[in-house]
Amino acid sequence: MNTRYYVESDGRIYLVRRGEALDLPSPDEIPFDVEPIASLHADAPVWFCVPRLDGHPHEWPSKDDVPSMGELTPLVRTAVHASMPRVVVEGVCLRDEQILLVKGNRGLTEDRWTLPGGFLRFGESPRDGVLRELREEAGVGGTIEGLIDVRSKLGQHTRLHWVMLFYRVRIDGEPVPNPDEIAEARFVDLVEARKLVSDELMCHAIESIAGGEFSEASRRP
Repeated sequence: MNTRYYVESDGRIYLVRRGEALDLPSPDEIPFDVEPIASLHADAPVWFCVPRLDGHPHEWPSKDDVPSMGELTPLVRTAVHASMPRVVVEGVCLRDEQILLVKGNRGLTEDRWTLPGGFLRFGESPRDGVLRELREEAGVGGTIEGLIDVRSKLGQHTRLHWVMLFYRVRIDGEPVPNPDEIAEARFVDLVEARKLVSDELMCHAIESIAGGEFSEASRRP
C-alpha cells in the first residue's frame, strides 16, 4: 500500500471516501499543506501530520467518534489507536544514595532493568498509579515526596508516543519482587543504575537527582 497521511487538528481527522468507506488520504488527495511529524505504528506506512488551516475544521469527524462509526476502513481505526499517547508513571526511590531498580520477566521490560512503574489506569491519578505499581511490582507501600519530571518520546520500536511522569517516593520496608512480572528488585548505586537502565528518559531522571555524581566518563557506555 502507498503511504497514507493521518491528518489531525484539535482532535478532528481528515478522511476521504473510498468506495463505501472513509479512509486515510494519500498525500496527493490532500487539498491543503501539511507538516509530517512522525510515522505511526500501523500495518501500512502512515504518517501523523499537522495541517496548515485558516480555521477550525468543524466538518471533519472527531477521533472520539471513531469507535461508533461503521463506515471506516480498518486502517483509520489502527491509526487513531496508534496516535493516542501512552501515559506511564515511574517511581524514583532513594535510600542511602542508592536507587531502587527492577528487572522485568515479561512484556516490554523483560530482562531489562528499569525504575518501578507502569501504565496509568483509566480514571487513576498519576500519584495513585505510581504507588499501585510499587505495591504490584515490589510489594511495598510508599509516600510521594514530589514530582521530579515529566518527559515524552516516540518509541524507537513501538512508534508510540510515551508520556512519562517521574515521582520521588519514600518506600516502607524492603522490596519483595512479584514473580509474576518482576525477576529481581534491588537498590544500586546511582552511577551503576545509569549503566544498567537502557531507557533514555529513565536515565535523564536518574541523572537529574544524582547531580554531581556523574562525570563525563561515567556517562559513557
